[in-house]
Amino acid sequence: MSQTLSDVRQNGCRKPSARAADRPSWSQVFLRPEAVWPLSRGAGVTVAVIGSGVDAGAGSGAGALAGRLTLGPRLHGDGDAGRDCVGHGTALATLVAGRRPADGGPSGVAPAAKVLAVAAADDAGSTNADLLARGIRAAADGGARIGLVAAPIAEPAPALADAVGYATAKGMLLVAPVGPDNQAVNAPVYPAGYPGVLAVAAIGADGAPAGSGVSDSAGGSAGRAGGAAVAVAPGRTSRVDVTAPGEGLLAAGPGGGTFTASGPSYAAALVAGTAALVLGRSPSLTVEQLADRLRSTAYRPGTALPDPAVGWGAVDPVTAVGAPAAAGAAAAAVPTAAATAEPVVVPPPPDGRPVRLASAVTGVSLGGAALLGLAAAAARVGRNRAAARAARAGRDGRDGAGTPAAE
Repeated sequence: MSQTLSDVRQNGCRKPSARAADRPSWSQVFLRPEAVWPLSRGAGVTVAVIGSGVDAGAGSGAGALAGRLTLGPRLHGDGDAGRDCVGHGTALATLVAGRRPADGGPSGVAPAAKVLAVAAADDAGSTNADLLARGIRAAADGGARIGLVAAPIAEPAPALADAVGYATAKGMLLVAPVGPDNQAVNAPVYPAGYPGVLAVAAIGADGAPAGSGVSDSAGGSAGRAGGAAVAVAPGRTSRVDVTAPGEGLLAAGPGGGTFTASGPSYAAALVAGTAALVLGRSPSLTVEQLADRLRSTAYRPGTALPDPAVGWGAVDPVTAVGAPAAAGAAAAAVPTAAATAEPVVVPPPPDGRPVRLASAVTGVSLGGAALLGLAAAAARVGRNRAAARAARAGRDGRDGAGTPAAE
């Protein structure tokens, strides 16, 4: 699923995929959002997807967003945001809040959250500072608590900076990728480069920063910049706050079917979904507290924080949702080398401590049982020997101790 369609005028909009997935994406195994669904599924939280639009069909019938999709304005062209020619916005929306399909395929991180679609791009997926600024303002005015910016731009602009400030003042956290999905990143992009925006980079299944790439609807490679994955160049990009899986993800597309997608915009969708889970449990968090919660509970990279390539580490829905209400405000404010703790392990292994503890308890229990068994056996032997001595004593007229029996 590419971020843009350069040949849309010749070949039309993206066609539905005939491919179906009967398994979750590896990103879902990595993030484990279902572990916190008993606490929060994102209900009551609206996430605005500001990009190419979201296919209206996803919000009706058996669609992944049925009953939870609101179609906002289209800022370029006619109609509303329910037309998604590229399919990019639809994929992002389902990664955020898609319901779990009956066949066990991929689901969104926050399957009870609502999605507000804002179309701030043309039919080819291209956008500019003015469209993004208007889209961000429309999302904030529409009541969204989280605004996912689908596509970045290369140059800062006063209108865009003002829109970021407007959204923050309205209580909406902006989540944005640190670069486009299908090309190398060698300079800051916006709005991720602005203070107050949560900037997201992508990682692969090995935990390393992922290259950017795209795949077609059949799941095969549709070409990557330079023919190979393009690594993010630390120190030459926007600030990175957190990371999330962004390589080879499975997502629904326009008209149904499953698409494979890679890039930081998809990682940003997973972070936006995590933010929705947190707000579903702790709705009183401010924009700053929510951003701090996501940073402070991330898997640490094992380097000085924030790391130039991965920021504070990989977002962790389980810890972020379960953290105390005030936990987020402190840790993100101390970017010192002393703050480096545990290294990131991808995928996160199961905690060995309960296993070791259970083994220890079992060992002690078994040892205690063995000692009790030996003691009981020794007592039985002692009783048997005493009985034998008593029997012999009765035969020869002596007591069990070897002394003459009383007359």
